[in-house]
Amino acid sequence: MNTVIKRSGLALTIAGICLTAGTASASSHREAPFITEVPKVDGTDFYMFRSYESGRDSFTTLIANYLPLQDAYGGPNYFDLDEDAIYEIHIDNSGNAREDITFQFQMQDVMNDIQLDIGGEMVSVPLKNIGDATDNANVQMRQEYTVTVIRGDRRTGTRQTATNATTGMETFAKPLDNIGGKSFADYEAYANQHVFDIAIPGCGTNGKVFVGQRKEAFAVNLGEIFDLVNTNPLGARDGEGAGDLADKNTTSFALEVPTACLTGSAQTASGDPVIGGWTTASVRQARVLNPAPAADGKGATVEGGAYTQVSRLGMPLVNEVVIGLKDKDRFNASEPKDDGQFATYVTNPTLPALLEILFAGTAVAPATPRNDLVTAFLTGVPDVNGPEGVTASEMLRLNPSIPATAAGAQNDLGVLGMDNAGFPNGRRPVDDTVDIALRVVMGALTTDAPNKDAPLTDGVQLDPTELQEVFPYLATPIAGSPNSI
Repeated sequence: MNTVIKRSGLALTIAGICLTAGTASASSHREAPFITEVPKVDGTDFYMFRSYESGRDSFTTLIANYLPLQDAYGGPNYFDLDEDAIYEIHIDNSGNAREDITFQFQMQDVMNDIQLDIGGEMVSVPLKNIGDATDNANVQMRQEYTVTVIRGDRRTGTRQTATNATTGMETFAKPLDNIGGKSFADYEAYANQHVFDIAIPGCGTNGKVFVGQRKEAFAVNLGEIFDLVNTNPLGARDGEGAGDLADKNTTSFALEVPTACLTGSAQTASGDPVIGGWTTASVRQARVLNPAPAADGKGATVEGGAYTQVSRLGMPLVNEVVIGLKDKDRFNASEPKDDGQFATYVTNPTLPALLEILFAGTAVAPATPRNDLVTAFLTGVPDVNGPEGVTASEMLRLNPSIPATAAGAQNDLGVLGMDNAGFPNGRRPVDDTVDIALRVVMGALTTDAPNKDAPLTDGVQLDPTELQEVFPYLATPIAGSPNSI
């Protein structure tokens, strides 16, 4: 019989670890010191775009990826999320850098202790599953989750629980990770059964939700970038895959919401609505290590206290290549309303100067202060996704009135490629944010920067056929075992 595992009571403790706002961090592939210690709450990518699936143009898709650099073969535990954390997607629809709507996800472990009769003794097995993993009776540990919609402040606002629009239940099932062909005869079909219609409180039309493993779509040569940009910045874009992440999976929180349920008072000068969005994860302030975990498999730690934010991600690459190393943890513990403290990193950025040093004669840093980067990262582009009277703050911003570009016609350079439905007007899975960011930091949005027209690149370009054209858009994850049955 399946049972929801509850936290065990306090036992003899050997250590306590306090996680405070002053030491928290996260987001974008291990870029801040603290997040390397808690990868389950490491936010890596955030996507927000007008849905381009046929017949879904009145919806906006939000995708928050966590737990990076997953090797598909990572058994026997694979990549479950943290049931002691909360994962959140925040929406600012008033332009004041404060969340107006929060979608809060919380996981629950479901344990089914599978035992075999070994010489007359019933003994628990060591594997995740003992047969066809589409049958929960064969699965030892799986996860479910709830979705809470919070209006107003994320901690003190009005809370309502979203429900499965088909069953009326308040819990949703997360698929197991893609163990391999012997456990799943058709993993894609199995995962698709975990795309649910969701009834969102305060919204008259149902949306969709999916939480589960996906193939990594972020195209970047991570090794080369962090080895002092050890690549040819004026070389060719190969168009063959995700570079260093081509063989990695990630875990996605994907939510498709009727756009009318997200928009508010924030508008461009021409009256188009603007949605701001970012994702965070939070954990309890205190963690006590337990030397004698309970027999039910839980209780290695006992956690308590208020939730403390340890992950933040809006615009891609900000904490990786904009924020100084000493402030990365502090940035990820902060909220957009307080981003004035980091403004110098945007107006006087170090990355262009580093590129000028590394590529003398090829790259020339634009003059400061960089008001063009304030536009790109903190306020939105006028007449595209910049709301009037906006409070400068770092987040993705989307003008959902701009029609979605069909999958086959999308330009992966977004607005720079004359495709206003792409980054930095929100972000789609296909958008090559590394190449876009390289070009923008070297002056692509200015009128007189020496390198404003240089086609800078890290050499990697995602093959768009790797993506799906329907929700949840990111591709079926790589299987842990390459063998078929």
